[in-house]
Amino acid sequence: MNTRVEEAGPQGLASALVASGALRSDWLTTYRAVPRAMFVPDRIWPGIPEGTRQEALVDRRTDPHAWLAAVYSDRPLTTQWDDGEHRGDDLGTTPTSSNSLPSMVFAMLDDLDVEAGHRVLEIGTGTGWNAALLAHRVGAANVVSVEYDPDVAKGARRNLAEFGIKPLVHVGDGRQGFADRAPYDRIIATCSVGDLPPAWAEQAAPGGVIVAPWGPLYGGEAIARLVVDEDGTARGRFTRSSAFMRLRQQRATFPAHERYMGGRAWPADGVRSTTTTPPSAVGGWIEQFAVGLQVHDAWWSVERYDDGAYTLWTYGLDGTSWASVDHEPGETEFVVHQSGPRRLWDETEAAYRWWSDRGRPGFERFGLTAGPRSTVAWLDDESCPVPGAEWLR
Repeated sequence: MNTRVEEAGPQGLASALVASGALRSDWLTTYRAVPRAMFVPDRIWPGIPEGTRQEALVDRRTDPHAWLAAVYSDRPLTTQWDDGEHRGDDLGTTPTSSNSLPSMVFAMLDDLDVEAGHRVLEIGTGTGWNAALLAHRVGAANVVSVEYDPDVAKGARRNLAEFGIKPLVHVGDGRQGFADRAPYDRIIATCSVGDLPPAWAEQAAPGGVIVAPWGPLYGGEAIARLVVDEDGTARGRFTRSSAFMRLRQQRATFPAHERYMGGRAWPADGVRSTTTTPPSAVGGWIEQFAVGLQVHDAWWSVERYDDGAYTLWTYGLDGTSWASVDHEPGETEFVVHQSGPRRLWDETEAAYRWWSDRGRPGFERFGLTAGPRSTVAWLDDESCPVPGAEWLR
């Protein structure tokens, strides 16, 4: 491998991260001391900074220059597909482990506000890079990283040992944290959740900080930075948009489309109406987030056609409620069909209008309060809860 390319790669990425504001000066020494390349396997599928699409396999053994370029770019790197069941060089169905986007890694570490000597719990070890960064900052003895997948944990332990730093890597259910070393001053998750596990707040010291990607089932996601009170309530704002793999135990299972139709051809028993709200209005990441806070237990998909038309389908997890909205290019009125005990498009449209009427707020205006009995999302402050955005425990 070209040594000059290796030397230039880390510095080039550092310069880009510093320029973007993701890598602060107090983390620069740690970045330089913990090379990303030592925590990336030979076979990777580079992703794109925004979104969830992956590109073709890059194999270090056959194309070391392309591998190094991917490692020292601000891109997420998929390292496992389909919980390890995927084999071969092609893309798998679902990415299930990765080395995260560097700008997001350091932005979240900045949110964590970690200091030397802090006790830190990490949920989701992955390749071990984030655990190594934390261990360099606070000391390996102060870091516990929980990984559900034994093979992923084995690889992370190997990477950490070769690097020469050994935080505790525990194989277990991340929802349970790791009580043996609680309380923790800081807790960080590298997987997204839709329900903040109670154990995390329970294992945090009073005044402790939890940084975790959080998003509703419908879509949209952002980084929540929560501070834990004496009574165990965690509250705080969202800091930025994110797109992480879901905590495995919180993945949803969606009923098949055919179940909603009950064996009949569309529109089956769907009730017809029209709307002037285009289905594309709810397609953005923040729009999905705002809708998902209010429209619970629902998900969507898009069926596209050759002429540019498409249908937005929305389904309820009950297996009976569904809605379809047809988009025709150039039209300003769109045909809606809805069926089941819920009128899902009506719910979606009302949630979208609530968000739009308040000036289309970004993620940073939203916040979350997770208490022992419920979780509530709010806009601007706790006195303004988002309508219906409460989840009982």
